[in-house]
Amino acid sequence: MSRSSSSATITLPGDPPGGRRAMAVWSVGVSVYFVAVIFRTSLGVAGLDAADRFHVNASALSTFSILQLLVYAGMQIPVGLLVDRLGTKKVLTIGVVLFTAGQLGFAFSPSYGTALASRALLGCGDAMTFISVLRLGTRWFPARRGPLVAQLAGLVGMAGNLVSTLVIARLLHGVGWTAAFAGSALAGVVVLVLMLLFLRDHPEGHEPEPVPHQGAAYVRRQIAASWREPGTRLGLWVHFTTQFPAMVFLLLWGLPFLVQAQGLSRAAAGELLTLVVLSNMLIGLVYGQIVARHHVARLPLALGTVGATALMWAVTLAWPGERAPMWLLVVLCTVLGACGPASMIGFDFARPANPPERQGTASGITNMGGFVASMTTLFLIGVLLDATGDDYTVAFSAVFVLQALGVSQILRLRGRVARRERERLVASRVETVHVPA
Repeated sequence: MSRSSSSATITLPGDPPGGRRAMAVWSVGVSVYFVAVIFRTSLGVAGLDAADRFHVNASALSTFSILQLLVYAGMQIPVGLLVDRLGTKKVLTIGVVLFTAGQLGFAFSPSYGTALASRALLGCGDAMTFISVLRLGTRWFPARRGPLVAQLAGLVGMAGNLVSTLVIARLLHGVGWTAAFAGSALAGVVVLVLMLLFLRDHPEGHEPEPVPHQGAAYVRRQIAASWREPGTRLGLWVHFTTQFPAMVFLLLWGLPFLVQAQGLSRAAAGELLTLVVLSNMLIGLVYGQIVARHHVARLPLALGTVGATALMWAVTLAWPGERAPMWLLVVLCTVLGACGPASMIGFDFARPANPPERQGTASGITNMGGFVASMTTLFLIGVLLDATGDDYTVAFSAVFVLQALGVSQILRLRGRVARRERERLVASRVETVHVPA
């Protein structure tokens, strides 16, 4: 074990060195996630076009995103197990092929049914990207860089959202549905080639220990061991509670809300969606730096984001008159930008609670949280809009129900997690004392 004479930072045995090559390899992996997010969120700017193209109502329109997220959420634990077992490159390769095929199929879908099947295929491939990128970060960068690397991955994902908002929206109204979605699918081919040529699972000399595989027994053991850790469960509920308000807004219902309920033009609504993305990117950098330096700030940041989001939605929905003023919508969208970075804090509870051989599984469990919440809220909003004659005030009130559930679970688990983290800290100090410098 090595110790710097001028710093108290300890370099753990086997801790990856990071550096330029790590950044280069990680950039290839995160570019795959970038493209996956473009494809995932492309429906968010095409919701009204999809309703016209396939002649569907609000509930049927929400089914596109619900099915996509259902597949995504259902795949998280299997993907985590696959990443732990097969490594990043193999899983990402499968993911790229699937989400590119899904985007291409969506471009040429002649009916609502085939379009649904294409979104499901896209969701399956998308599900394989983020967990793989998180695993790639832990294999190439030192553990102390984990929070910042995770936030940077989330930031790149939001940049993909920005491309959807700015580029695909314009392509839709410039070249039409088929050309816009088929043209965007070419990005999947590009990242597939880059990944096959340059991606490596880990640096030389840092190969992981081989994991014995015993079929179903191995799967049960991985899942059970990860779930037993309170940090994994707290990570899931933090992700559940923080991510979904912005996800629902960007993925489907933000544009209809701003255009139909608030009377904005599509251009103005698109600018507000862009503001959510830009706010997310800026706040992600801030949250990543804070959490990397002050782990005690994790829960206050997460709960503060939930509180601010609930407050802004309450003020917006309760505003007297038919429409909220533009300044309030700007503030709402700025606050929604904090939801993505806050959801990444969930991984900062799950990561230290699990050893390297369970990181993929634990991350998969955590990542399920926000997507289950998003899927549920997308469904509730669609049903409530149809039931109330497009009353967005009633429909978006579903946000508060999911937030209340999540906060209650966070408060229930926080004490147990704090105790376990103190125990691990004491154990690591004892181990350090007995290992010669």
